[in-house]
Amino acid sequence: MNRQTKQPIGTAPGGIVRGSNQSGVRAHNERLVLSLVRQNGPLAKSEIARRTGLSAQAVSVIMRGLEADGLLEKCEPVRGRVGQPSVPMGLAPGGAYFLGMKVGRRSLDLILIDFVGQVIDRIHHTHRYPDPDGVVDFARRSIDAMLARLAPEQLSRVAGLGIAMPFYFWAWAKTLGVAQADMDPWRERDIAAEIGANLPFPVYLQNDATSACSAELLFGTGERPPDFVHLFVGFFIGGGIVLNNCLFVGSNGNAGAFGPLPVATRGERVTQLIDVASLASLERA
Repeated sequence: MNRQTKQPIGTAPGGIVRGSNQSGVRAHNERLVLSLVRQNGPLAKSEIARRTGLSAQAVSVIMRGLEADGLLEKCEPVRGRVGQPSVPMGLAPGGAYFLGMKVGRRSLDLILIDFVGQVIDRIHHTHRYPDPDGVVDFARRSIDAMLARLAPEQLSRVAGLGIAMPFYFWAWAKTLGVAQADMDPWRERDIAAEIGANLPFPVYLQNDATSACSAELLFGTGERPPDFVHLFVGFFIGGGIVLNNCLFVGSNGNAGAFGPLPVATRGERVTQLIDVASLASLERA
C-alpha cells in the first residue's frame, strides 16, 4: 500500500507552477511541463516559460526533447496581432498508454487509455463477490488479451497498470451477503504483486474512492479549486481529498473514508452515511 500522504500533480504552493533552471532537474521540469499542458491544453513555449518561471531557452530544450520522445506534438498555429504565429504544443495521444483495473464488489473492469485519457479498450466482468483468485485470473487473461491487440509501437509505450479497489474487503462479508470465510483470503493476499509478477511495467494499487478523486483532479472539467473534497458513490460511499492541488491519501492510503460519518435518520436514530447513501443501501431497499 502506498504510504505517501500527498501525491502532487506538478503545482507549487498556491497552485502556481514553478520550475528550476539548475542542472540535474531535467526530469522534474519535463514532468512539470507535461502536467501544465495536460491541465491547460496546448500551450506555446512563451506561455510555458511565463507560467513556470523557466528561461525561454530551457523551455525550448525541454519541448524539443518531449517532442522527440513522442510525448508532445505541434498543434495548429495561432496568429497574433503582430509577428509570426505561435505554434502551441499539446499532448500526443499515442505518447503513452496506461492500463487501469477496477476491482468492485459486483464487477471487474479493465481499460486501456492513451496519453490524453481516451479509452482505447475495455473488458467488463460481473461476479457475485470478489475473490482473490478470480481477480488475479481475470487480470492476467484480460491484460494478455488487451496487449495482444496493440501494435508493436503501442505495446512499447504501455507505462503501467493502476488498480483501484476498496481496502479491507474482508470487513464487508455481511453487507455483500457472503460467508466470512469467502472474504478472509483478502487479508493475506498482495494482489498488486501477484498481478505484476510477470508484467514488464510497474503496478500501482490505490483505494477506489481515492482513485476516483485522482481522476477528477486529472481529468475533471470546469473550474476546480486548489482544495476540495470529492464524494464517490459506488456500492458504498467514500471520497478523496485534494489539498493545494495535491491528492492527499493519508498515512494508510484511505483518507476521505466518509462512509462511517454519523447521520440522523427519522426517529432521531443515528446511523452511518454508508448505510443510507450508497448503492448497497439501494440494493437492500
